[in-house]
Amino acid sequence: NIAALIVPHAGYVYSGQVAAYAYKLLLGKRYDSVILVGPSHRVAFGGVSIYSEGGYETPLGVVPVDENLAGKIRSYSNIIVDFPAAHLQEHSLEIQLPFLQVVLGDFSFVPLVMGDQSAETCLTLADAVFQAVKDRRVLIVASSDLSHFHSYKEARALDGIVIQHIQDNDVKGLLENLTFNKTEACGGGPIAVAMLTSQKLGARRSLLLKYANSGDVTGDKSSVVGYASAVYFR
Repeated sequence: NIAALIVPHAGYVYSGQVAAYAYKLLLGKRYDSVILVGPSHRVAFGGVSIYSEGGYETPLGVVPVDENLAGKIRSYSNIIVDFPAAHLQEHSLEIQLPFLQVVLGDFSFVPLVMGDQSAETCLTLADAVFQAVKDRRVLIVASSDLSHFHSYKEARALDGIVIQHIQDNDVKGLLENLTFNKTEACGGGPIAVAMLTSQKLGARRSLLLKYANSGDVTGDKSSVVGYASAVYFR
């Protein structure tokens, strides 16, 4: 019973294979809805932006927002706001949808973009999601790349810290090391939210599915970006 996935969001040529290790696990499964959480790359704002009505369009069609579920999540806290500008050019969510469309077929989702990835915001958002989904069959998907623009060797060391926290289900350690720049993940907050929510939903086991970095694809190991996919089971 899969509660949550952690997947990368670089261009498909770079991180698509890593993400596919996670999405392949969803073949044949059905969910009432998908909660998709990613970081904001282009727009600065506080709190969390929820896209609460309409849908996202991909070349495979429109994925509708689960408006009822989005309303429940939004009503939980005033840090969760309708701020559509955060979604207009945010690739961290968009790039996940074709994978989900292929493996799940028709589904609805709730897109969440984190402008603030503080521990307090992570805890609040995880509580909001849990309260809204606890009686439904919902999948949590956290979108994050890992370290950026270090050498191949340095990247593997930095990324290993994040991966160990994911495998240990150690949210506190992850957030502390990100706060003090001991490691890197542009979507560290979304990862923490997925971990916290899946814990509340009864997940007790995690599994690293695949790790790689851009150097494994291009052969240029002087400056790379790290990618990992992982799953939480209940």
